[in-house]
Amino acid sequence: MAVATDLSTRFALDVQAVDGLRATAKGNGRAGLEAVARQFEALFLNMMLKSMREATPQDGPMDNEQSRMFTAMLDQQLSQGMASRGVGLAEVMVRQLRHALPPDPSGGEGDMQGAGEMDSIPVPPHGARGTGSLPASLPVAPQSIRVARREPPADPGSPPIGAPSAEPRRTQETAASSSWLPPQAMEFQARLMPYARQASAATGIPARFMLGQAALESGWGRREIRGADGAPSHNLFGVKAGSSWKGPVVETMTTEYVDGVPRKSVEKFRAYASYAEAFKDYVQLLSSNPRYAELLSQAARGLDAEGFAQGLQRAGYATDPDYAGKLGRIIRTTPWS
Repeated sequence: MAVATDLSTRFALDVQAVDGLRATAKGNGRAGLEAVARQFEALFLNMMLKSMREATPQDGPMDNEQSRMFTAMLDQQLSQGMASRGVGLAEVMVRQLRHALPPDPSGGEGDMQGAGEMDSIPVPPHGARGTGSLPASLPVAPQSIRVARREPPADPGSPPIGAPSAEPRRTQETAASSSWLPPQAMEFQARLMPYARQASAATGIPARFMLGQAALESGWGRREIRGADGAPSHNLFGVKAGSSWKGPVVETMTTEYVDGVPRKSVEKFRAYASYAEAFKDYVQLLSSNPRYAELLSQAARGLDAEGFAQGLQRAGYATDPDYAGKLGRIIRTTPWS
């Protein structure tokens, strides 16, 4: 983990360091998180040193109030130096809390949990509805499922730049239409489109619409909900684990809008064994919850990107007031294979 601030070069009691830390946190979320984690680690080490001092007999001739004050100052400086080299606590905190960071528009992140980089390349509307068959038996999902939004990318109109990956086998027509896509988005489509087509056959909603929503919720797979051990939850749609859910869950920070104001909270989300199971549960959610009856009815008569996005918004799928706009843009401007 990169160290945002070299604590070993600063005086432990420098009050200006607080202003510098505040500026770092406002200007760069990841760097600010790392700096705060280092400070917390230093505080922890200082408490440890203090406990060690208290456990040591201090009845010597040099023991007095002044010596204890200077010893405490020395311990603070020592803890700063030790924290700058790291003892592992700061790294654990960053791994746990980086889910709560907003996407970095500068593209500075490169990991699955904290990335939300979006390329601003304009693309023409394109898409084709896929078909397929869904297995007859679907896992039963409680009707009390709650769905939450996990901070969609700042500019959901284009897919993110990702690391090179193996290009899927496509027809010449498909290759020509999606050759501009970054490898991350191409791999995301190739891996999940078969499941989206199966879900489309069951709901009547075009596969690219559902895949666009999965891309929005997960940052094209780069911000997928993960457990504390880093294991993927395969939860692409931000489905919360209600009280009736008996399966595995993962806890992560999420953003909810209350009266239009974003607020962060730690919530429990469903964890699936595979992406196929996630899409099946998504189909069950739309099919069994009366809130989405109007949306499915419109899908049977024909549905465009705006209609799908606005239908989800009206049904209360997400609390973000601009959710429909973001989802509509990502569906319209992405060439789907």
